[in-house]
Amino acid sequence: MDFDNLLGFIAACLTTAAFIPQTYHSITTKDLSGISLGMYAAFTCGVVLWMIYGYRIDSAPILLANLITFVLSVTILYLKIQHQLEERRESKK
Repeated sequence: MDFDNLLGFIAACLTTAAFIPQTYHSITTKDLSGISLGMYAAFTCGVVLWMIYGYRIDSAPILLANLITFVLSVTILYLKIQHQLEERRESKK
């Protein structure tokens, strides 16, 4: 593996791992009050574009990191949408 790819994999590991605590916290506590739906929706769309870019330029670090980040961010996005739907149902009671 050349230095550029090694550097890419290290950066990918660090930036992707940064989402693990937030995802874990969101799943275990169900507290999504501090999560912005708009931000996570835009971020998740951006991650999809990064995945496409990584595929098109044949960059394993970009593709792999963004694939993992996509799974983590879409989990938080799903939980946030579920949380908002539950809040709406509760407010209608």
